[in-house]
Amino acid sequence: MKLRHEVMLFAVGGAIGFVVDAGIVQMLVSFVHFNPYGGRVISFLAAATVTWWWNRSQTFAARQSNRSLVTEWLHWMALMGGGAAINYAAYVACLVEIPSWHKWPVLAVAVGSFFAAFVNFVSARTLLFKRAKTHS
Repeated sequence: MKLRHEVMLFAVGGAIGFVVDAGIVQMLVSFVHFNPYGGRVISFLAAATVTWWWNRSQTFAARQSNRSLVTEWLHWMALMGGGAAINYAAYVACLVEIPSWHKWPVLAVAVGSFFAAFVNFVSARTLLFKRAKTHS
């Protein structure tokens, strides 16, 4: 599959992940009165799982990880840790610098997601889904 097509599909998966991430953290903050920092950990885990499913079945459908589903998911979560660190740092920086965003953490999620997207794509493509599928 062409790199440009993979980037576009990864962006679609990222948009889906953003909706899950931002939706869950906003719901936790608005309705359950969760702390926006702790709520983000929960929302990230859900979003990373959704993006793993999307990317394994769509973006990298022509590639394989040569791992079992559980091992592949664990590897995905570990790789996304790098992007998550960048994402969370930008998220926290936004909340610290713009205190009014504590009521609207979705805005900080958007900023963090933007900065982490490149790192996440490169690590997923080069370290997990690095082999083309072989048809036997």
